[in-house]
Amino acid sequence: MRIAYADPPYIGQARKHYSHDPRCAEVDHAMLIEQLRAFDGWALSLAVNMASLKQVVACAPMDARLAAWVKPFASFKPGVNPGYTWEEVLFKSARPNRRDVDTVRDHHSENITLRKGLAGAKPESFCLWVFDLIAAEAGDEFHDLFPGTGIVSEMWERRCRSRADLHEPATLFAQPGGAR
Repeated sequence: MRIAYADPPYIGQARKHYSHDPRCAEVDHAMLIEQLRAFDGWALSLAVNMASLKQVVACAPMDARLAAWVKPFASFKPGVNPGYTWEEVLFKSARPNRRDVDTVRDHHSENITLRKGLAGAKPESFCLWVFDLIAAEAGDEFHDLFPGTGIVSEMWERRCRSRADLHEPATLFAQPGGAR
């Protein structure tokens, strides 16, 4: 199966966080969702604000779902109350309604990462949770559309190596450029 993960600059945030990198322009999320629909399973990290959510969910296919990454430790901004301590993940499972695996929760609790060189870098356990959400399996063709720090691709390779009982090689397609 072909699976993908996308963590583009959040709507309206590219210039603020990634102006040093010309590859990190604003992303047309409607076009990105169309691109993701070509995959069997996929996940898209989103910003937590109503304008972004309305824009992205309006383009989402009916079989997509929302999950939440809850951040017990998060960066608080002066004058922003309540603080942003969770993030949506829009996803479509490559293998929906499986009964032969443990049920995956539609939320994950993990602290943000610090000092990874890029705003929004994801923690390792977040990556593994996303793979479970989209029902990714070793042998799937994995596409990291916005590789950034490379942690998602690294965790995919580690996960596939740890599943030594499957003899199919992991296939990884990290796109050049990208925000995270």
